[in-house]
Amino acid sequence: MQATQTQIVFTDKARCRDCYRCLRACPVKAIGVRDGQAFVVEARCISCGTCIRECPQQAKAYRNDLAEARRLVGEADPVAASVAPSFAALLSPWEWRRLPSALRRLGFTYVSETAVGAFHVAAETARYVERTPDRPHVCTACPAVVSYVEKYRPELIDTLVPVVSPMIAHARQIRAAHGPRTRVVFIGPCVAKKAEAQRPEYRRLVHCVLTFRELLDWFEAEDISLSECEESGFDETPGGAARYFPLPGGLARTATLHTDLLDEDIVAPSGFEEVFEALESTQGERPPRLIEPLFCPQGCINGPGMTKPGGVYARRAQVLRFAGNGSNGSRVNGTTDDPGVDLAGVFHPDPHVAHHRFTEEQIRAELARTGKSRPEDQLNCGACGYASCRDKAIAALMGLAEPEMCIPRMRRLAEQRTDRIIETSPNGIITLNERLEIIHMNPAFRRMFCCSDAICGRRISYLMDPEPFERLTTGQESLVTLTVRHEKYNLLCHEIIYRLPEERQYVGIFVNITSSQANEEKLRQLQSQTARQARELLEHQVTMAQQIARLLGESTARGEELVRNLLQYANDPRNTNEKPAIWGMYTSTS
Repeated sequence: MQATQTQIVFTDKARCRDCYRCLRACPVKAIGVRDGQAFVVEARCISCGTCIRECPQQAKAYRNDLAEARRLVGEADPVAASVAPSFAALLSPWEWRRLPSALRRLGFTYVSETAVGAFHVAAETARYVERTPDRPHVCTACPAVVSYVEKYRPELIDTLVPVVSPMIAHARQIRAAHGPRTRVVFIGPCVAKKAEAQRPEYRRLVHCVLTFRELLDWFEAEDISLSECEESGFDETPGGAARYFPLPGGLARTATLHTDLLDEDIVAPSGFEEVFEALESTQGERPPRLIEPLFCPQGCINGPGMTKPGGVYARRAQVLRFAGNGSNGSRVNGTTDDPGVDLAGVFHPDPHVAHHRFTEEQIRAELARTGKSRPEDQLNCGACGYASCRDKAIAALMGLAEPEMCIPRMRRLAEQRTDRIIETSPNGIITLNERLEIIHMNPAFRRMFCCSDAICGRRISYLMDPEPFERLTTGQESLVTLTVRHEKYNLLCHEIIYRLPEERQYVGIFVNITSSQANEEKLRQLQSQTARQARELLEHQVTMAQQIARLLGESTARGEELVRNLLQYANDPRNTNEKPAIWGMYTSTS
């Protein structure tokens, strides 16, 4: 499935290997499976990029907007770059001051840090929290969290702080300062920003969103090396602590709120599990006053568009070092209280997400279809990607799951097919335990050796010579093949006997070749008879040829004698006036 014009995350079907890992990782189960192929359900997806990070085959990808960014810088209107502060985790310290120059080489006319907008978002958030102190507040800097609440937890929308994200705030500031014709390109580690830029209320505000991966590809395509770029500063950088925004607790620190991690009033969860628990706490008796959630574990430094190798804590250390460097020589314009633009954000339930309601009868019927009608059959193993068999049944009713996704069920079916193959095999199959006692026989074996299941438990010597099986018990051989005549049963069998070490069992496969040997004997007799008849025919032909040759020889000799006599008679002058009778006969007939 390829991405539509608006779809952000999609599946590369050529790489998908039917492992369900993306489904297990997806926090909102926005993955469907059809014919063994996973696909992203656009309406359910929150573009968090978790599946992109988790897919071992790199079968999940996000929409590449590099062509759009290149088109923008190629036009006449000015283009501004808004760079997320997490770029410090992407680059080495010596590259930090070269990045602005590299961006200008690409064609950007204005290069600034998104943290300029983050500073004002933090200040506005603090003011809002102070105005409404008796309720929980969920910060809205992370677009994946906002999308999750709008799609799946609409009852919590009132807890969202009505303030835009740093990207939107910075874009509004840039266009207010440099004119409405200025195009804005956001550059960061986040895939959800691509979806945020498409929200109707932000239409044509952020014209393009690139990940760091796309930016590096752009540098490579333009043959731009940071080592060859001169050092320079951003056109505008933030003051305060706004560069800490990519890390958990960065907003609270920027807003100069109390940031002690042991404070029960302020929490900074990262990763879906922590975010989920934090959102649940808003419905409790003593919810935190401020929740600063970041959907990616350890924050934006672990976003799906981040290409920096190494551990997340090494990236965290680089951001801390960069944030502690102050303005880094750039013009500071983020410390005033007035942002100069409206920072209000409006959030609402997403009408495109269908919340299906199925009856218990429908769910039970779907469970029964996969052999899980009894509670003890519902293993809830999670191998299919869903937390429970019930959840998977509901997904199947929604058209997002298939019966074949249930690994225990497929294993059970495979075992049943194996049993069916053994039971219907024309070859005799017997299983013995380590004491060479009969465990199981298939119908063909029972017919061949004229026995029934009543002898199960007896030693194999009850039916036949146990010597081939005893050879396996020594451990020196693991496979014995031989042909044995069982006179008692009028059988000639080709036998394959092997052991199952882990089960401590022995298996014998008996192929009845009695009729085959009889047919071979008949064939040999036919071949012998045919050879004898061929020899007789050949002798007869030779005799006939000899007789024909003798007769032809005698006839030829008499003919030659007659011709000589005629020639002599014709040449004798005494016979001039006389013609032999034969001559007259010749002329009369002429």
